[in-house]
Amino acid sequence: MRLLLWTPDAAEDAVWLEHLAALFPRARVRRWSPGDDAPADYALVWRPPADFRWDGRGLRAVFAPGAGVDALLPVVPAALPLVRLDDAGMAALMTRYVAHAVLRARLGCDLVAPSADWATQRAQYDVLGERDFAVGVLGLGALGAPVAGALAALGLETHGWSRTPKSVPGVTCHVGAAGLDALLARSHALVNLLPLTPLTENLLDARLFSKLPRGAHLVNAARGAHLVDADLLAALEDGRLAHATLDVLRTEPPAPDHPFLRHPRITVTPHVAARTPRAPALAQVAAKLSALASGASASALPGYVDRTRGY
Repeated sequence: MRLLLWTPDAAEDAVWLEHLAALFPRARVRRWSPGDDAPADYALVWRPPADFRWDGRGLRAVFAPGAGVDALLPVVPAALPLVRLDDAGMAALMTRYVAHAVLRARLGCDLVAPSADWATQRAQYDVLGERDFAVGVLGLGALGAPVAGALAALGLETHGWSRTPKSVPGVTCHVGAAGLDALLARSHALVNLLPLTPLTENLLDARLFSKLPRGAHLVNAARGAHLVDADLLAALEDGRLAHATLDVLRTEPPAPDHPFLRHPRITVTPHVAARTPRAPALAQVAAKLSALASGASASALPGYVDRTRGY
């Protein structure tokens, strides 16, 4: 088996190469370098450069070392099967991140005036504690379903929305355009965990914000291109939204003068909500490679990407 590896992080690739070579001692494992057009059976690739060659090297399948494939779909030829990670420990990490952001919203940690005196702060928290509060989760896939279930287990009224019907214990699940509107109307905190596709790009816009309860909170931990930046700033300015927690931005890293970085009601984290845990990711890729080498079809593998859906 000939395995080709590339991500922009050479140090991380070196670790992956070492482990893959140990897992497959008879395989030929290498990191791509400019001008490398040599044959390979499988490629494990993230954000390949423009001169990365797909055709003519005999590839049988391409693996993504993460759950999202929006950066690969435009460049991987349609004839090549594309396989992503399915969870690999990321759901637990994402659950902690989202739960932290939602509980801060529920408790009013981003709303109570820090300069107020003790009695005033207590009075503000009392008001916030009595308010109606429900959470909506956009996307009920490998990450969204566990997140929604965990929020419900915390005693929060939780709603979830997906493209196709889903069932998550403790979660009121919605589907379709009417279902989306019903979820938005109840979402005092809206969590976006949708895959990025042509249908979901720019979904978080002024029209969507107008359907949320006034003073809602936004948590975007999916992709920066889901969000219309100017519409978020306008919604925060007019009070439609109270706060936003963003783990993803359209351009990463952002420019030092990006308006989100200095906005008093936006919390930005550097795309760390669910970083790929190396050990389970390696184990998952190794299992899928072994299955393919044993004759399994790529389309039968967990994480196989349906290009018509974009994930």
